[in-house]
Amino acid sequence: MQWRMLLAIALSFLVFYLYQVLFVPTKPIKRKGEESRVAQKQTTLQEKGGSPLKELKMPVQRPALPYRAQSGRIITVSTPLYIVQFSEKGAAIRSFRLKKYREYLEGNSPLKEVVHAQNKDVRSVGIDFLEKSISGLDRAVFMANTEKTRIEAREERKQLVFSWESPEHGVNILKKFTFHPKSYIIDLEVKVRNFSRKTIQDNLIVVLRKSLRSGQNSTYVFTGPAALIDGRLEEIKIKDKNPGTEKAYSGVITWTGFKDRYFMSALIPDKAQKAGIRLLAQAKDILELNYISPATSIPAMNEQSYLFHLYFGPQSLETLTKIGFSLAKAINFGWFDIIAKPLLHFMIIMNRIFKNYGLTIILITILIKILFWPLSNKSYQSMHQMKKLQPRIAEIREKYKHDKKLMNQEMMNLYRVYKVNPLAGCLPMILQIPIFFALYKVLYQAIELRHAPFVWWINDLSAPDRLFRFNFAIPFMQPPYGIPVLTIIMGASMFLQQKMSPPPGDPTQAKVMMFMPLFFTVIFINFPSGLVLYWLVNNILSIAQQYYVNKRFV
Repeated sequence: MQWRMLLAIALSFLVFYLYQVLFVPTKPIKRKGEESRVAQKQTTLQEKGGSPLKELKMPVQRPALPYRAQSGRIITVSTPLYIVQFSEKGAAIRSFRLKKYREYLEGNSPLKEVVHAQNKDVRSVGIDFLEKSISGLDRAVFMANTEKTRIEAREERKQLVFSWESPEHGVNILKKFTFHPKSYIIDLEVKVRNFSRKTIQDNLIVVLRKSLRSGQNSTYVFTGPAALIDGRLEEIKIKDKNPGTEKAYSGVITWTGFKDRYFMSALIPDKAQKAGIRLLAQAKDILELNYISPATSIPAMNEQSYLFHLYFGPQSLETLTKIGFSLAKAINFGWFDIIAKPLLHFMIIMNRIFKNYGLTIILITILIKILFWPLSNKSYQSMHQMKKLQPRIAEIREKYKHDKKLMNQEMMNLYRVYKVNPLAGCLPMILQIPIFFALYKVLYQAIELRHAPFVWWINDLSAPDRLFRFNFAIPFMQPPYGIPVLTIIMGASMFLQQKMSPPPGDPTQAKVMMFMPLFFTVIFINFPSGLVLYWLVNNILSIAQQYYVNKRFV
């Protein structure tokens, strides 16, 4: 019956929400022992058969280093895709802004900033050693190999090299960044030159930092640290963000970094190898993610190179797939991934033709309706027959109202005589629930839909539709506040569809059904307008099909 169908959908929403909030799996692969969490990492992560050291036939010549300001300069590198600021303090990234994306929909909105310059403590891609074998490296001020403070990498790749020398140990550290004009990938080489008389035995650490600014978290999409460990995506939830909170993982690490709803920053070792990850909550709402390389031995008068790649950019399925390194696995649609990713691929292909994701969503809705057309026809035929049987059903309910068992027997006999399946009307809607949730995840999470306009006031299909803006709060509505026109129309279409369906025989159920369109309108009021558009078009097509069936079988 119709009420069972709607109740099933409502319960599915509830289960989906509770799952997102309570049961997102975040199991670590291997947890380090608390009793000696630093000391054990060296023995656990040590790779005796790691990459061979580069033997030098002659003593390494110390490079001539250019002039720099005593406090450390800020050097800006600009490509067609991004603007990145480096600080000589730590030779680390101070700010990273994406040229093709803005913080908000407005045209004068600032560029999307993945690393935030306003917080001086959030310098990403710093380095250190696990056992502090080279003291002072964590607070070192490097020297850049250029006197320029701005580098343009618009047509050909450019390099920026930072150098620092430890006065106590006679060790020279080079950090070489290579920028590619048409890619979000930045190559990083860390070279350790040992001019001392002692062998350096330690694990190199590369440090990523993330500022936990308000408004970045989401109930429905994971945001935070993540890694691909042993070929499996690990999304690490941090419930306790108090300073000093620490988590540790190990395994074959392909990449690690931070994800939010639409963007990610990742450190990618040149070759996936067994290594470690340490996650540390710092003061001022800063998360620090350490990639701990396998232990290496650098004898005196030798050098060792560590190769990495950096990615700061959109979580675009096409972009990440082209880059490789299994970065596309960072895009995770949860239970509905197997449906959501093909839908997203298809939407991207169709949008190349229509140049409008709203029209693409309408087309996909029509195609899904055609796919379910035969099944829906049988459903509406069953509902039409049920509507004809309502007088007989009412008689049976009245006659056997004091004997529920006999009433059910007579009802089943009635269905058997007229060959009616009372549950047939629910089946098409239940089968569409996985598609609905897959579309919900795509429209909420896919960056392709971010700030994608449709028509008139619907200028962002990934956000709720709002006509006009109010300065006061509206119950059940998340900001921004306004008139949800598309959602109201969708609720009206559900009301019309309900009127065309056979009413429940139970008066209590009939009263509940009266509130179902209102209930769904309240639920959809904060959903992405693209999802509301899909549901509205689906309702309109269902009304048309149901009207056709009713006329045909009168």
